[in-house]
Amino acid sequence: MSAPVTADVTTLTYEQARAELVEVVQRLEQGSASLEDSMKAWERGEALAAHCQTWLDGARTRLRAVAAERDAAQQGATADNTPKDA
Repeated sequence: MSAPVTADVTTLTYEQARAELVEVVQRLEQGSASLEDSMKAWERGEALAAHCQTWLDGARTRLRAVAAERDAAQQGATADNTPKDA
């Protein structure tokens, strides 16, 4: 098993964290590491997975906000085009 990466998980982009998580899973699947190294890799993998989930949750929140703004703008445009009774 290669030396564990020690970069602070919170400084990683989603892509970096995901790529490292894939590497961790591959190392764990090989099963050739010591129990101690496997536990460290597992813990790192859990932190990476949580960080990726935080990124995804943030992206989902941003997408919902954009969709809500778009819907509000469309409703406003529709209301402006509705004939008004005199």
